[in-house]
Amino acid sequence: MTTEPDPCGFGFFMPMKNSEKEKFNTAFPLIERLCAGEKLSVEEYRLLIDSACEETADYAAKLADKKRREIYGTDVYLRGLIEIGNFCRNDCFYCGIRRSNKECDRYRLTEEQILACCDEGYSLGYRTFVLQGGEGIFPTGEICGIVTGIKEKYPDCAVTLSLGEYSYEDYKKMFDAGADRYLLRHETADREHYAKIHPPEMSFDNRMRCLADLKKIGFQVGCGFMVGSPFQTSLSLAKDLKFIEEFRPEMCGIGPFIPAANTPFENERAGTAGLTLYLLSLIRLIKPDILLPSTTALGTVDSAGREKGLKAGANVVMPNLSPVEVRKKYALYDNKICTGEESAQCRECLDRRIESAGYRTVVSRGDIKRNY
Repeated sequence: MTTEPDPCGFGFFMPMKNSEKEKFNTAFPLIERLCAGEKLSVEEYRLLIDSACEETADYAAKLADKKRREIYGTDVYLRGLIEIGNFCRNDCFYCGIRRSNKECDRYRLTEEQILACCDEGYSLGYRTFVLQGGEGIFPTGEICGIVTGIKEKYPDCAVTLSLGEYSYEDYKKMFDAGADRYLLRHETADREHYAKIHPPEMSFDNRMRCLADLKKIGFQVGCGFMVGSPFQTSLSLAKDLKFIEEFRPEMCGIGPFIPAANTPFENERAGTAGLTLYLLSLIRLIKPDILLPSTTALGTVDSAGREKGLKAGANVVMPNLSPVEVRKKYALYDNKICTGEESAQCRECLDRRIESAGYRTVVSRGDIKRNY
Protein backbone atom coordinates (compact mmCIF):
# COMPACT_ATOMS: atom_id res chain seq x y z
CA MET A 1 0.00 0.00 0.00
CA THR A 2 1.40 3.41 -0.91
CA THR A 3 1.50 6.24 1.59
CA GLU A 4 1.67 9.99 1.31
CA PRO A 5 1.62 13.01 3.64
CA ASP A 6 -1.55 13.16 5.72
CA PRO A 7 -3.22 16.59 5.55
CA CYS A 8 -5.03 15.89 8.84
CA GLY A 9 -1.74 15.63 10.70
CA PHE A 10 -1.82 11.96 11.67
CA GLY A 11 1.58 10.95 10.38
CA PHE A 12 3.27 10.61 7.04
CA PHE A 13 3.17 6.80 6.97
CA MET A 14 -0.61 6.52 7.35
CA PRO A 15 -2.50 4.58 4.65
CA MET A 16 -4.61 6.99 2.64
CA LYS A 17 -6.90 4.77 0.59
CA ASN A 18 -9.73 4.46 3.13
CA SER A 19 -12.24 7.20 3.84
CA GLU A 20 -12.43 8.69 7.33
CA LYS A 21 -15.69 6.81 7.94
CA GLU A 22 -14.11 3.50 6.95
CA LYS A 23 -11.18 4.17 9.27
CA PHE A 24 -13.52 4.96 12.14
CA ASN A 25 -15.53 1.80 11.53
CA THR A 26 -12.30 -0.23 11.68
CA ALA A 27 -11.09 1.46 14.86
CA PHE A 28 -14.38 1.67 16.76
CA PRO A 29 -14.60 -1.95 18.03
CA LEU A 30 -10.89 -1.96 18.95
CA ILE A 31 -11.21 1.28 20.93
CA GLU A 32 -14.29 -0.12 22.67
CA ARG A 33 -12.35 -3.22 23.66
CA LEU A 34 -9.51 -1.11 25.07
CA CYS A 35 -12.04 0.94 27.02
CA ALA A 36 -13.43 -2.28 28.47
CA GLY A 37 -9.97 -3.27 29.72
CA GLU A 38 -9.14 -5.84 27.06
CA LYS A 39 -5.68 -6.44 25.64
CA LEU A 40 -4.99 -6.21 21.93
CA SER A 41 -2.50 -7.94 19.68
CA VAL A 42 0.30 -6.06 17.94
CA GLU A 43 -1.60 -6.37 14.67
CA GLU A 44 -4.73 -4.92 16.27
CA TYR A 45 -2.74 -1.99 17.61
CA ARG A 46 -1.36 -1.52 14.12
CA LEU A 47 -4.89 -1.41 12.73
CA LEU A 48 -5.74 1.27 15.31
CA ILE A 49 -2.79 3.38 14.22
CA ASP A 50 -3.49 2.89 10.51
CA SER A 51 -7.07 4.00 11.23
CA ALA A 52 -5.99 7.36 12.63
CA CYS A 53 -8.21 10.18 11.42
CA GLU A 54 -10.04 13.10 12.95
CA GLU A 55 -13.20 11.14 13.77
CA THR A 56 -11.28 8.23 15.27
CA ALA A 57 -9.05 10.53 17.34
CA ASP A 58 -12.01 12.54 18.64
CA TYR A 59 -13.79 9.38 19.78
CA ALA A 60 -10.67 8.00 21.49
CA ALA A 61 -10.09 11.37 23.21
CA LYS A 62 -13.66 11.47 24.51
CA LEU A 63 -13.30 8.03 26.10
CA ALA A 64 -9.79 8.76 27.38
CA ASP A 65 -10.92 11.97 29.06
CA LYS A 66 -13.80 10.10 30.68
CA LYS A 67 -11.38 7.48 32.02
CA ARG A 68 -8.97 10.02 33.48
CA ARG A 69 -11.85 11.90 35.13
CA GLU A 70 -13.06 8.68 36.77
CA ILE A 71 -9.68 8.34 38.51
CA TYR A 72 -8.12 11.81 38.71
CA GLY A 73 -11.09 14.12 38.19
CA THR A 74 -9.93 17.34 36.59
CA ASP A 75 -6.66 17.46 38.58
CA VAL A 76 -3.48 18.27 36.68
CA TYR A 77 -0.21 17.53 38.44
CA LEU A 78 2.70 19.91 38.03
CA ARG A 79 6.31 18.72 37.95
CA GLY A 80 9.08 21.26 38.34
CA LEU A 81 11.64 20.34 35.67
CA ILE A 82 15.29 21.12 36.44
CA GLU A 83 17.65 20.51 33.51
CA ILE A 84 20.81 19.87 35.50
CA GLY A 85 23.28 19.72 32.60
CA ASN A 86 23.71 18.99 28.92
CA PHE A 87 26.92 16.97 28.82
CA CYS A 88 26.15 13.47 27.54
CA ARG A 89 28.22 10.35 26.91
CA ASN A 90 25.77 9.09 24.26
CA ASP A 91 25.53 9.97 20.57
CA CYS A 92 21.86 9.39 19.72
CA PHE A 93 21.18 10.46 16.15
CA TYR A 94 18.13 12.59 17.02
CA CYS A 95 19.37 14.50 20.06
CA GLY A 96 20.73 18.04 20.13
CA ILE A 97 22.96 17.39 23.16
CA ARG A 98 24.55 14.29 21.62
CA ARG A 99 28.24 13.81 22.35
CA SER A 100 29.35 14.67 18.79
CA ASN A 101 27.56 18.02 18.62
CA LYS A 102 30.49 20.44 18.86
CA GLU A 103 28.11 23.42 18.62
CA CYS A 104 26.34 22.56 21.87
CA ASP A 105 27.10 25.11 24.61
CA ARG A 106 27.72 22.75 27.53
CA TYR A 107 26.90 23.42 31.18
CA ARG A 108 26.45 21.58 34.46
CA LEU A 109 24.55 22.99 37.44
CA THR A 110 26.10 22.88 40.89
CA GLU A 111 24.31 21.24 43.79
CA GLU A 112 23.69 24.72 45.20
CA GLN A 113 22.04 25.85 41.95
CA ILE A 114 19.83 22.75 41.89
CA LEU A 115 18.71 23.30 45.48
CA ALA A 116 18.01 26.95 44.68
CA CYS A 117 15.71 25.82 41.85
CA CYS A 118 13.90 23.57 44.33
CA ASP A 119 13.57 26.46 46.79
CA GLU A 120 11.93 28.60 44.14
CA GLY A 121 9.76 25.74 42.94
CA TYR A 122 8.54 24.90 46.42
CA SER A 123 7.50 28.51 46.99
CA LEU A 124 5.54 28.37 43.72
CA GLY A 125 3.65 25.24 44.80
CA TYR A 126 5.61 22.48 43.09
CA ARG A 127 5.78 19.22 45.05
CA THR A 128 7.67 17.09 42.53
CA PHE A 129 11.09 17.98 41.19
CA VAL A 130 12.34 16.28 38.03
CA LEU A 131 16.12 16.25 37.61
CA GLN A 132 16.87 15.71 33.93
CA GLY A 133 20.25 15.70 32.25
CA GLY A 134 22.55 14.09 29.76
CA GLU A 135 23.74 10.60 30.60
CA GLY A 136 26.79 10.51 32.85
CA ILE A 137 26.35 14.17 33.84
CA PHE A 138 27.14 13.42 37.51
CA PRO A 139 28.84 10.47 39.21
CA THR A 140 26.34 8.27 41.04
CA GLY A 141 27.56 9.44 44.44
CA GLU A 142 26.90 13.08 43.56
CA ILE A 143 23.43 12.24 42.26
CA CYS A 144 22.65 10.48 45.52
CA GLY A 145 23.92 13.43 47.55
CA ILE A 146 21.73 15.86 45.62
CA VAL A 147 18.66 13.64 46.02
CA THR A 148 19.25 13.26 49.76
CA GLY A 149 19.68 17.02 50.12
CA ILE A 150 16.36 17.70 48.41
CA LYS A 151 14.49 15.08 50.43
CA GLU A 152 15.92 16.31 53.72
CA LYS A 153 14.82 19.88 52.99
CA TYR A 154 11.49 18.99 51.39
CA PRO A 155 10.33 15.61 52.75
CA ASP A 156 6.80 16.18 51.42
CA CYS A 157 8.08 16.31 47.84
CA ALA A 158 8.82 13.60 45.31
CA VAL A 159 12.10 13.48 43.39
CA THR A 160 12.11 12.11 39.86
CA LEU A 161 15.34 11.34 38.01
CA SER A 162 15.75 11.23 34.24
CA LEU A 163 19.45 10.61 33.71
CA GLY A 164 19.69 7.64 31.36
CA GLU A 165 21.17 4.16 31.65
CA TYR A 166 23.03 2.91 34.73
CA SER A 167 23.76 -0.41 36.39
CA TYR A 168 21.33 -2.09 38.78
CA GLU A 169 23.65 -1.22 41.63
CA ASP A 170 23.73 2.48 40.73
CA TYR A 171 19.95 2.64 40.38
CA LYS A 172 19.60 0.98 43.78
CA LYS A 173 21.86 3.63 45.36
CA MET A 174 19.71 6.39 43.85
CA PHE A 175 16.56 4.75 45.18
CA ASP A 176 18.05 4.27 48.64
CA ALA A 177 19.09 7.94 48.62
CA GLY A 178 15.41 8.88 48.34
CA ALA A 179 14.56 9.11 44.63
CA ASP A 180 10.92 8.17 44.11
CA ARG A 181 10.57 7.96 40.34
CA TYR A 182 12.74 7.37 37.31
CA LEU A 183 11.95 8.40 33.74
CA LEU A 184 13.72 6.45 31.00
CA ARG A 185 12.17 6.69 27.57
CA HIS A 186 12.52 3.42 25.72
CA GLU A 187 12.31 5.57 22.52
CA THR A 188 11.00 2.61 20.49
CA ALA A 189 9.98 -0.96 21.29
CA ASP A 190 10.99 -2.06 17.80
CA ARG A 191 14.50 -3.53 17.93
CA GLU A 192 15.27 -2.77 14.26
CA HIS A 193 14.00 0.78 14.59
CA TYR A 194 16.10 1.30 17.74
CA ALA A 195 19.24 0.37 15.78
CA LYS A 196 18.43 2.93 13.07
CA ILE A 197 18.20 5.90 15.44
CA HIS A 198 21.06 5.04 17.83
CA PRO A 199 24.79 4.42 17.35
CA PRO A 200 26.03 0.78 17.39
CA GLU A 201 27.38 1.02 20.94
CA MET A 202 23.88 1.60 22.31
CA SER A 203 21.87 -1.53 22.99
CA PHE A 204 18.11 -2.13 22.79
CA ASP A 205 18.55 -5.02 25.22
CA ASN A 206 20.36 -2.82 27.73
CA ARG A 207 17.63 -0.18 27.57
CA MET A 208 15.04 -2.83 28.33
CA ARG A 209 17.25 -4.24 31.09
CA CYS A 210 17.39 -0.80 32.71
CA LEU A 211 13.61 -0.45 32.69
CA ALA A 212 13.18 -3.90 34.23
CA ASP A 213 15.78 -3.12 36.90
CA LEU A 214 14.08 0.14 37.83
CA LYS A 215 10.76 -1.61 38.31
CA LYS A 216 12.34 -4.43 40.32
CA ILE A 217 14.07 -1.94 42.65
CA GLY A 218 10.77 -0.23 43.43
CA PHE A 219 10.85 3.04 41.50
CA GLN A 220 7.71 4.49 40.01
CA VAL A 221 8.89 4.00 36.44
CA GLY A 222 8.24 6.06 33.35
CA CYS A 223 8.95 5.02 29.76
CA GLY A 224 8.07 6.76 26.50
CA PHE A 225 8.74 7.23 22.82
CA MET A 226 8.95 9.77 20.02
CA VAL A 227 6.12 10.05 17.51
CA GLY A 228 7.13 10.36 13.88
CA SER A 229 10.85 9.72 14.30
CA PRO A 230 12.85 8.72 11.21
CA PHE A 231 12.25 5.14 9.98
CA GLN A 232 9.23 4.76 12.28
CA THR A 233 6.31 2.73 10.91
CA SER A 234 2.84 1.96 12.18
CA LEU A 235 4.20 -1.45 13.21
CA SER A 236 6.88 0.27 15.31
CA LEU A 237 4.20 2.29 17.09
CA ALA A 238 2.04 -0.80 17.53
CA LYS A 239 4.96 -2.44 19.32
CA ASP A 240 5.25 0.65 21.55
CA LEU A 241 1.62 0.35 22.58
CA LYS A 242 1.98 -3.38 23.22
CA PHE A 243 5.07 -2.74 25.32
CA ILE A 244 3.17 -0.22 27.47
CA GLU A 245 0.34 -2.71 27.87
CA GLU A 246 2.73 -5.44 29.05
CA PHE A 247 5.26 -3.36 31.03
CA ARG A 248 2.57 -1.31 32.80
CA PRO A 249 4.65 1.76 33.67
CA GLU A 250 3.45 4.29 36.21
CA MET A 251 4.26 7.09 33.74
CA CYS A 252 4.67 7.44 29.99
CA GLY A 253 6.05 10.47 28.18
CA ILE A 254 5.45 10.78 24.45
CA GLY A 255 5.94 13.72 22.14
CA PRO A 256 6.43 14.42 18.46
CA PHE A 257 9.92 14.00 17.05
CA ILE A 258 11.39 17.45 16.33
CA PRO A 259 14.65 17.71 14.36
CA ALA A 260 17.70 19.17 16.09
CA ALA A 261 20.44 21.13 14.36
CA ASN A 262 23.87 19.51 14.02
CA THR A 263 22.50 15.97 14.19
CA PRO A 264 22.17 13.29 11.49
CA PHE A 265 18.40 13.87 11.47
CA GLU A 266 18.44 17.68 11.32
CA ASN A 267 16.68 17.75 7.94
CA GLU A 268 14.06 15.09 8.70
CA ARG A 269 10.35 15.85 8.94
CA ALA A 270 8.92 16.47 12.41
CA GLY A 271 6.24 14.31 13.96
CA THR A 272 2.69 15.62 14.14
CA ALA A 273 0.50 16.85 16.96
CA GLY A 274 -2.49 14.95 15.55
CA LEU A 275 -0.94 11.51 15.81
CA THR A 276 0.64 12.32 19.18
CA LEU A 277 -2.74 13.31 20.63
CA TYR A 278 -4.36 10.15 19.29
CA LEU A 279 -1.65 7.99 20.86
CA LEU A 280 -2.02 9.82 24.18
CA SER A 281 -5.67 8.81 24.19
CA LEU A 282 -4.88 5.19 23.36
CA ILE A 283 -2.30 5.02 26.16
CA ARG A 284 -4.86 6.35 28.66
CA LEU A 285 -7.27 3.63 27.56
CA ILE A 286 -4.57 0.94 27.76
CA LYS A 287 -3.65 1.91 31.35
CA PRO A 288 -6.32 4.20 32.81
CA ASP A 289 -4.40 5.14 35.99
CA ILE A 290 -1.20 6.13 34.20
CA LEU A 291 0.48 9.50 34.83
CA LEU A 292 0.59 10.99 31.35
CA PRO A 293 2.37 14.28 30.59
CA SER A 294 1.26 16.79 28.02
CA THR A 295 4.79 17.54 26.87
CA THR A 296 6.80 20.60 25.92
CA ALA A 297 7.45 19.02 22.51
CA LEU A 298 3.70 18.85 21.90
CA GLY A 299 3.43 22.52 22.82
CA THR A 300 6.31 23.28 20.48
CA VAL A 301 4.67 21.86 17.35
CA ASP A 302 1.23 23.27 18.27
CA SER A 303 0.79 26.47 20.29
CA ALA A 304 -2.26 24.94 22.01
CA GLY A 305 -0.71 21.47 22.09
CA ARG A 306 -0.47 21.09 25.85
CA GLU A 307 -4.11 22.06 26.34
CA LYS A 308 -5.12 19.64 23.59
CA GLY A 309 -3.00 16.98 25.29
CA LEU A 310 -4.98 17.37 28.51
CA LYS A 311 -8.22 16.99 26.58
CA ALA A 312 -6.82 13.83 24.97
CA GLY A 313 -6.19 12.17 28.35
CA ALA A 314 -2.99 13.66 29.77
CA ASN A 315 -2.90 14.79 33.42
CA VAL A 316 0.66 16.05 34.02
CA VAL A 317 2.46 19.24 32.94
CA MET A 318 6.19 19.80 33.50
CA PRO A 319 7.09 23.51 33.56
CA ASN A 320 10.75 24.48 33.52
CA LEU A 321 12.42 25.48 36.81
CA SER A 322 15.96 25.61 35.42
CA PRO A 323 17.93 28.83 35.75
CA VAL A 324 16.85 31.14 32.92
CA GLU A 325 20.41 31.56 31.67
CA VAL A 326 20.79 27.84 30.81
CA ARG A 327 17.35 26.99 29.41
CA LYS A 328 18.26 27.64 25.77
CA LYS A 329 21.37 25.49 26.17
CA TYR A 330 19.33 22.36 26.96
CA ALA A 331 18.32 22.05 23.31
CA LEU A 332 17.24 18.46 22.71
CA TYR A 333 15.49 19.74 19.57
CA ASP A 334 15.03 23.04 17.73
CA ASN A 335 12.63 25.89 18.65
CA LYS A 336 11.82 24.51 22.09
CA ILE A 337 9.31 26.62 24.02
CA CYS A 338 9.61 27.69 27.66
CA THR A 339 13.20 28.87 27.47
CA GLY A 340 12.51 32.31 28.92
CA GLU A 341 10.96 33.89 31.99
CA GLU A 342 7.51 32.64 31.12
CA SER A 343 7.83 29.01 32.24
CA ALA A 344 7.55 27.65 35.79
CA GLN A 345 7.54 31.06 37.46
CA CYS A 346 4.34 32.10 35.66
CA ARG A 347 2.08 29.90 37.79
CA GLU A 348 -0.87 32.23 37.41
CA CYS A 349 -0.59 32.15 33.61
CA LEU A 350 -0.15 28.37 33.63
CA ASP A 351 -3.15 27.89 35.90
CA ARG A 352 -5.31 30.01 33.59
CA ARG A 353 -4.30 28.03 30.51
CA ILE A 354 -5.08 24.74 32.22
CA GLU A 355 -8.40 26.06 33.52
CA SER A 356 -9.28 27.22 30.01
CA ALA A 357 -9.01 23.59 28.91
CA GLY A 358 -11.43 22.50 31.65
CA TYR A 359 -8.98 21.29 34.31
CA ARG A 360 -7.27 22.60 37.45
CA THR A 361 -3.74 22.50 38.81
CA VAL A 362 -3.26 21.02 42.27
CA VAL A 363 -0.48 21.35 44.87
CA SER A 364 0.41 17.69 45.29
CA ARG A 365 3.16 15.12 44.75
CA GLY A 366 0.79 13.68 42.18
CA ASP A 367 1.35 9.99 42.80
CA ILE A 368 -0.37 7.34 40.73
CA LYS A 369 -3.83 6.27 41.90
CA ARG A 370 -3.92 2.53 41.46
CA ASN A 371 -7.59 2.04 40.77
CA TYR A 372 -7.05 -0.45 37.96
